[in-house]
Amino acid sequence: MRCVIARFPFDLSKSEVLATMKNIDPEPLSGGEYVIIGRRSYPAKQVGAVITRQDRRDFTSGEVTRAMTRLGFTCRSGQEQTPAALPPVQAASALLGGMDAPLGGPAPVTAADPLEG
Repeated sequence: MRCVIARFPFDLSKSEVLATMKNIDPEPLSGGEYVIIGRRSYPAKQVGAVITRQDRRDFTSGEVTRAMTRLGFTCRSGQEQTPAALPPVQAASALLGGMDAPLGGPAPVTAADPLEG
């Protein structure tokens, strides 16, 4: 598929992007846009730099995410927080009621409890 990134045309395919990014370790996500390739989340600028061999200042993350979306990759913004994007411990904590949930059993009975007999 022909994509334009930083005013240069590139003929990219999903299999080529997968092969190129296979041995690349993802950089830490810093809240910007990112691309999910396989089971890994890469910053969009990192993906763009690797597949185009251009300096990151030459293109925007939006150009990369548009191209990757057209190729069939999932792209997200770091601003949106989805439960799947949370670390496993925080996701489990949120499912169990968060930090305010009592540990080790039922909530203590208080004098204001309507079930108290």
